[in-house]
Amino acid sequence: MAGIYIHIPFCRQACHYCNFHFATSLRYKNEMVAALLKETGDRQDYIQDEEVETIYFGGGTPSLLPAEDISIQAELFRKLFTIAADAEWTLEANPDDITEEKLLQWKAAGINRLSIGVQSFFEEDLAWMNRAHTASQAIHNLQLAREHFDNISIDLIYGTPQMTASKWESNIEKAISLQIPHLSCYALTVEPKTPLFKMIEEHRSPNTDPEKQSEQFMVLMQSLEAAGYEHYEISNFAKPGFRSRHNSSYWQGKKYLGIGPSAHSYDGTSRQWNVANNSRYIDAVNIGIIAYEKEELTPTQKINEQIMISLRTMEGIALDKFDESSRNQLKTVSRKFIENGLLLETNNSLVLTNEGKLLADGIAASMFF
Repeated sequence: MAGIYIHIPFCRQACHYCNFHFATSLRYKNEMVAALLKETGDRQDYIQDEEVETIYFGGGTPSLLPAEDISIQAELFRKLFTIAADAEWTLEANPDDITEEKLLQWKAAGINRLSIGVQSFFEEDLAWMNRAHTASQAIHNLQLAREHFDNISIDLIYGTPQMTASKWESNIEKAISLQIPHLSCYALTVEPKTPLFKMIEEHRSPNTDPEKQSEQFMVLMQSLEAAGYEHYEISNFAKPGFRSRHNSSYWQGKKYLGIGPSAHSYDGTSRQWNVANNSRYIDAVNIGIIAYEKEELTPTQKINEQIMISLRTMEGIALDKFDESSRNQLKTVSRKFIENGLLLETNNSLVLTNEGKLLADGIAASMFF
């Protein structure tokens, strides 16, 4: 089984915290859509005729495109690839793009899952982030989306400088009350070269507080567990049956094809990523070239990646997937984390405790070979 990701590199406006690749001008939208279709055709052999079980329209903001463009791309996928009958088709959308007409058009194109970038249900937070939608739009259009789609995810951000404990609790309660079956929740990260980085550097905004972020993460885990959500990956929570199959395939090390500028691909032995420049991407595709960089993974890199991505999941690191020498090394290194209450060894797997999830990256790095 394999997955396909397609990067739509357009946004209505730039969020202050975002460091993904996008452009706020749609001037070359038609040229980009044509290039995406051409790259899809040029790279249909990348996943070697494996059945495709997940397709993900990400970005950027795919919901900015006319629904017809989504439909044309979806039809090309069906023509060129073997798509599983029960495949998961996800579209990322912003609340301000959602209308009943678009919802029906997306559904007709084959989309069966929406990932909606809410981030917060408070107006002042959305203004500070420079989001294009309002809190009332988010609530109204989530309710509208629920009328047409059962499988919906929303993004929420915690640990912003102005996010109080009570506001964060209110955001969680609102998501639960709206009966959203999947939540992706991220601590605000200050990335270099973003407007937020500059705002903090120039003292126009306070910096993030790691202690406050940790406290809000603990509240998040406790609240969603009590509401019946599985904490199946560090940043992801789902009601039973509503895990993101596409993102889960990344954590399971499955192959995937990435289409579009900055999109990543993985064939089981190497990773490659397309150029993160719209004009260079379009020009290259038009002359039959895919402008990308590539990394061949060593056996050690593959083991370390398996440790990193497995530890982030609720199933943890399955020790029986490693040879005896590697198992012994992992058990030895993990002993101090088990003694400190950060890891559990259960069912022949190493699993993070809630306290360990606060230190997931550091614990994983210490276990690398």
